[in-house]
Amino acid sequence: MALYIRDDTVDDLASELQKLSKAPNKTEAVRRALQHELERLREEVPLRERVAKIQARFRARMGSNKRNFDMKRFTDEMWEL
Repeated sequence: MALYIRDDTVDDLASELQKLSKAPNKTEAVRRALQHELERLREEVPLRERVAKIQARFRARMGSNKRNFDMKRFTDEMWEL
C-alpha cells in the first residue's frame, strides 16, 4: 500500500527526514520515524513513577526522619563557638 501525503508541510518534513536519514524513499523514512516514536512512547516512564524513584533515592540517602528536631536549638548551636 502506498503512502499518500496531501499536506505540503508534512511532505516537506518527510523529504527532509528521508535526506537526513538516508532512507531509500519517503515511505521508509516515515515508517522508521513512526517505529522510533512508538518505541519511545512504549518505553516512556510516567512522571509519577520517575518522581517516586527519585524520592526513594533521597529517602535512602537521608536516613530516618527525626521527629524531635528542635529548630531553635539547632540555630542557637550554629552561633556557638
